Amino acid sequence: MSESLNPLPFPVQIDPDALGRVVVLMGGHSSERNVSLDSGRNVLKALQAKGVNAEAFDPAERSLGDLEKAGYDRAFIALHGRYGEDGTIQGVLEMLGIPYTGSGVMASAVAIDKISTKQMWQAGRLPTPPWEVLLGPHQLAGLAERLGLPLIIKPPHEGSTLGLTRVDSLDRLPAAYERAADIDFPVLAERFVQGRELTVAVIGSGAAARALPIVEIRAPNGNYDYRNKYFTDDTRYLCPAPLVPAMAADIASLAEAAYRAVGCEGWGRVDIMLDDGTQRPWLLEVNTSPGMTGHSLVPMAARAAGISYEDLVLGLTAQASLKIQRRVASEAIA
Repeated sequence: MSESLNPLPFPVQIDPDALGRVVVLMGGHSSERNVSLDSGRNVLKALQAKGVNAEAFDPAERSLGDLEKAGYDRAFIALHGRYGEDGTIQGVLEMLGIPYTGSGVMASAVAIDKISTKQMWQAGRLPTPPWEVLLGPHQLAGLAERLGLPLIIKPPHEGSTLGLTRVDSLDRLPAAYERAADIDFPVLAERFVQGRELTVAVIGSGAAARALPIVEIRAPNGNYDYRNKYFTDDTRYLCPAPLVPAMAADIASLAEAAYRAVGCEGWGRVDIMLDDGTQRPWLLEVNTSPGMTGHSLVPMAARAAGISYEDLVLGLTAQASLKIQRRVASEAIA
């Protein structure tokens, strides 16, 4: 963890009345709807426990016109995946003038697209596994020779490992491609990294963004899939991850750099693989609206830093802001 991280990266005292009417956006239209509902209910409960005037809003069940008419003072985005984590709802909130948690329109749109994210990281000389964009099954020829086996085939705009396949042999490539292509286009192929699975929560914006304690994920047979993420207790989580201090500091700094490179704000989570052979960390993706369920990793990292779930939610809500309007105002002053 970064030496400069304040154990409580929020104001010590937050007046719940000063937050006004808070809307918790949850559910939505994406394939991660059920997880989002779980996250949202937990966030809503935490805010209400802190005395905040908060209520739920599901964009799949109510119109955005209702959101505009309700007169909310700020929004906690607990939506995951498309329409909620891709810049869509962020753009709506900017237009309505409702300050919101997390990253702005551009960073959200980049982060939801694993291809764009990897391009940003490569431009910044940050390590991410070799990859290719697949525009059709004809590109499968020679793919294993170029990237090596095993490799990962996945939809670039989905989360929670939906549609992801680890390919260990050539005969599995066509089915893996079709599985991902049925969900998304184009398809992302990535060299598989054998090693330790780590995730780093980052809180804050710009130079002030800081990593929370690193979480190591130890899933059954190394398979951290949708089921092992949300519906079993078989996956083990170690937080802080058992890493030598110098390695932990390097990985935390890398996560912060990856977060800043995409332009993230407020909070997020960076997923990393630590190569068993070289001990080199590789960046996989960044999540700008991480889960807040009972199995979620950002609350786990926050607890290790001495931040309760309720204080985490309250602090993130207090930091809600408009990003585009803030930049426009800054340019006008300049």
